[in-house]
Amino acid sequence: MEIESKKRRKKRRIQQAVLAAVGTVGLMSVAMVAPNIFQVLPIVMGKERYKLTFRAHTALQRLAIKGHIRFVERNGVRYAAITEKGRSALILEQARLSHMAGKKRKWDSRYRVVAFDVPEKRRNIRDRLRNTMSDLGFLQLQKSMWIYPYDCEDLVALVKADLRIGKDVLYMIVDSIENDRWIKEHFKLP
Repeated sequence: MEIESKKRRKKRRIQQAVLAAVGTVGLMSVAMVAPNIFQVLPIVMGKERYKLTFRAHTALQRLAIKGHIRFVERNGVRYAAITEKGRSALILEQARLSHMAGKKRKWDSRYRVVAFDVPEKRRNIRDRLRNTMSDLGFLQLQKSMWIYPYDCEDLVALVKADLRIGKDVLYMIVDSIENDRWIKEHFKLP
């Protein structure tokens, strides 16, 4: 299962890189990744660069399926353009990266707790929320309760907006938690 999650993280990183490239450029030509060119690319580019190009093409297709990009054709050239959903995902990823970069912070002796109650009919959203919380470095207290020692209200607001689950998620700032030694050890807190 650990290997599977590493593969999934690698795919997500590739997708995020492709999405960032499309978001930065605005319109990105995908003519170079036309299906018939894959026969020639390993010879021209070398095996490793070919693998990266193939992964980028696959990531484009996955992003299109998710609705993060759309393909448009202008003057016979096929382009990838970012959608609003893609722009939202890109902003969330950038916030996550800046959040992770700021890990060396001073703890204010308060915990941030995120609790949620997402209905069973929206199970896929609930699972995505759990995966996101785990990816962001939160610690799971219970199935639907996660904790983090530093301020992350803006990040949680972005996650809520991205998943469209505002009323199903509560953000709390807690002064103390009973028997919190294991939590402090997990986050390496004083």
